[in-house]
Amino acid sequence: MKVIYDRDTDTLTIIFTNTAVAESDEDKPGIILDYDEAGNLVSLEILDASHRVGLPTQIEYQVLPVSVLP
Repeated sequence: MKVIYDRDTDTLTIIFTNTAVAESDEDKPGIILDYDEAGNLVSLEILDASHRVGLPTQIEYQVLPVSVLP
């Protein structure tokens, strides 16, 4: 996974996989979802990110522990 914030365009992009984009949909105004040929989500783009995201230049990554079933 890769997260890119472009200050010039004020765009935040989250890339989940390096698969070619076959289709893009603007789910809501300024939120673009990119899909591969199989319909799997490839990336997410947030336009005007500084107005939609608290701090687009800062990221916190957290891995939660695996739940153990009884």
